[in-house]
Amino acid sequence: MPPIPPLEIAVIRNADGWPDDFDALAERAVLAALAGAKPKVTGAAEVSILLTDDAEQRELNSQWRGKDSSTNVLSFPQIEPFEPVIGLLGDITLARETLEREAAELDKSLQDHFTHLVVHGFLHILGYDHLDEDEALEMERLETHILAGLGIADPYADEAS
Repeated sequence: MPPIPPLEIAVIRNADGWPDDFDALAERAVLAALAGAKPKVTGAAEVSILLTDDAEQRELNSQWRGKDSSTNVLSFPQIEPFEPVIGLLGDITLARETLEREAAELDKSLQDHFTHLVVHGFLHILGYDHLDEDEALEMERLETHILAGLGIADPYADEAS
């Protein structure tokens, strides 16, 4: 079996306050999502992860989605959904204050919540979405499987109760 071509993961920090170990957490999450989703990898690829704050995330959300609010994660795919993985795959942005607030509200560690949202964002890059119930359930199952492999509890378990 030929070796998998390299995936370059560029973590960019546009805001202070992100824990130092989140670069490694982001890389681990993307590689786990890549392994779990099993897309066809046909060459070297790159994805960037922008660690930002609510103000910048709000600007991006307003510019690209027409929503004048911050959000936890945004994905900007540069490949067609479910096409082979090669070249520039896209960008994922995460807002620190929103993630911190959500983690506290959900009673989860910031590390686990961050890892979940990086996996979620990368699955969007690959083509997964949650626009309808069937898509959402498929994406949630895949996220849950990937996160279990990383030792992280099902983030959707409490929603069923």
